[in-house]
Amino acid sequence: MDFRLYLVTDRRQTGGRLLVEVVEECLAAGLRAVQLREKDLPDAEFLALAHSLREVTRRVGAGLFINGRLDVALAVGAKGLQRGHDAPPIPVLRSRAPGLTIGASVHGVDEVRAAEREGADFIVFGPVYDTPSKRPYGPPQGVAALAKVVEAVRIPVFAIGGITPERVPAVREAGAHGVAVISAILGAERPGEATKQLIEALGSS
Repeated sequence: MDFRLYLVTDRRQTGGRLLVEVVEECLAAGLRAVQLREKDLPDAEFLALAHSLREVTRRVGAGLFINGRLDVALAVGAKGLQRGHDAPPIPVLRSRAPGLTIGASVHGVDEVRAAEREGADFIVFGPVYDTPSKRPYGPPQGVAALAKVVEAVRIPVFAIGGITPERVPAVREAGAHGVAVISAILGAERPGEATKQLIEALGSS
């Protein structure tokens, strides 16, 4: 993968700032991959936001990934698609959009192996640490579980859930290719500075 830091959006964590403005600040700080999540947005608003994010990512050569919505990913010319549990199987997605990079969100070794077998390009695994946004998906699994997932597949694995610059060395030591974050950037007082800190931690680990 050509990125190690993967920002997952949550417009509720931007402190009232427009999501696109915050993402643009992060891109200026070196961010090169953004996943548009915002599952609760109506279709028209989601598509409009995807177009806006595609424009700001295009300016700096960053990749935009769309969570679960292949139609939107194709409509805006996104780099890829993040597949959740309610999306069509990866082979179906691949047949409809052979040029897209496909990530799979998984929570266990069996799921990870299945995702690789089906053709995922990378994995997002977690939650590794406790974090409010990931509590609905179960308790934190820990670094040891992350290491087992990394050992089970050959494709890149991104750790998600409670990731901070201080925790980056531990997840990298466990074999993670990179990290996916939400609140560590979007909830920061200065998202651009938070982005730089994570990139520096990834670079030095």
